[in-house]
Amino acid sequence: MKSLVTGANGFVGSAVARCLLSAGHEVRCLVRPGSDRRNLDKLPVEISEGDLRSAPSLKRAVTGCDNLFHVAADYRLWVPNPNTMYDINVRGTESLILAAAEAGMRRMIYTSSVATLGPCQNGVPANEKTPSNLGSMKGHYKRSKFMAEQMVQQITDEYKLPLVIVNPSTPIGPRDIKPTPTGRIVVDTLCDRMPAYVNTGLNVAHADDIAHGHLLAYAHGKPGERYILGGENMTLLQILQTIDGIRGKRTKRLNLPIKLVLPAAWLMEKMAMVTNVEPRATVDSIRMAEKKMFYSSDKAVRELGYKYRPAEEALEDAMGWFQANGYCG
Repeated sequence: MKSLVTGANGFVGSAVARCLLSAGHEVRCLVRPGSDRRNLDKLPVEISEGDLRSAPSLKRAVTGCDNLFHVAADYRLWVPNPNTMYDINVRGTESLILAAAEAGMRRMIYTSSVATLGPCQNGVPANEKTPSNLGSMKGHYKRSKFMAEQMVQQITDEYKLPLVIVNPSTPIGPRDIKPTPTGRIVVDTLCDRMPAYVNTGLNVAHADDIAHGHLLAYAHGKPGERYILGGENMTLLQILQTIDGIRGKRTKRLNLPIKLVLPAAWLMEKMAMVTNVEPRATVDSIRMAEKKMFYSSDKAVRELGYKYRPAEEALEDAMGWFQANGYCG
């Protein structure tokens, strides 16, 4: 089997590529020209340069492949030009899926996000059936992923594609080179830059468990269905305290009301428009924090055989990788 992986040089994408290689797949990686490819160093993969906004490059990439793992996405909580995010996450995804269908791919896995799901209700973690709608999506990233998932579902139903949707939660672990917004929390805590927190929560999963979940969806997932690939639900304070516990350092932190943080985030965004440097906090990210982002992976566990390790192991692996690669120097 030859599998095409988009975003294979990224955090989750590189983990998916490694899983596929371990399972005996030939792997072709669609990567942008000039992109950071450290996550692909020494991996026996084929590189196909292209861009989700370039239809000819997508046609080249899918030709000769049996399966598609579409992991790539523009994942930023602040973007100076939102149109770019919609071009990549929505229109680029549509072009890729249609190209894969035309190429006659046997199996397609589309990596969506728990960002497309409704929030937990009355403390009960959300699942694949929790209601959501475009109007409830805060920020361009969530809106673009919601629109993309709706479009993918429509195309899958219309053309009866062999496509399965997976919804990863918050990935944590090694090779988070950017780092992601959550990885930045780990780095900032290690560097003693997290003196305060807000009352929010995340579902924390090891990136390698999420990647293995992609292979389980490939092997056992039902076309047209979606599966949450998550881990352990934790409050932000619990995450910070777990990191402190691993490094053997206790830290007192101030609990900040979200209403107090919003003006600071607004100011950071205004400064970012001048400096073109991504702000450390955004209005959308703070508004998202108003509700705990807790999810249940029961469906994936039951139907795919999905398993996830304790969040502490994911955090410990992430910490070790960031420290070994100079992020805390």
